[in-house]
Amino acid sequence: MHDKDLILFDGVCNLCNGTVNFVLDRDRSRCFVFGSLQSEKSKEILRSHHYDPEALNSIVVITRSGRLMTKSNAALHIARQLSGGWKLLYLFKILPRFIRDAVYDLVAANRYKWFGRQDHCRMTSPELKQRFLDAY
Repeated sequence: MHDKDLILFDGVCNLCNGTVNFVLDRDRSRCFVFGSLQSEKSKEILRSHHYDPEALNSIVVITRSGRLMTKSNAALHIARQLSGGWKLLYLFKILPRFIRDAVYDLVAANRYKWFGRQDHCRMTSPELKQRFLDAY
């Protein structure tokens, strides 16, 4: 796991699960592994980085070098690693973070209302299981 960036996501959010599927399909170099923010393993990792494990308001990326990123910084970091034209989204980094995060916060605050939620975290297929935190 330490040779890959870790994406922690809200496992009951339909938007977040869709985003994970999107990233899985475009992560040709397999540089990401994933974990649900609701899992005990993820909470333990977040505590070790002095981040509130009960905060479910942001996607979290922990890079292989140990840097923790949230909100728009995390999303743009992910986009930069994807294959194809998705790297171009990183150009939004030129916008001030407070603007990028305001847009992120608006979507995050309404994600359940706009996209729905599940009663439980996603189940992974056997072939994808090794890409998820609980497999380590």
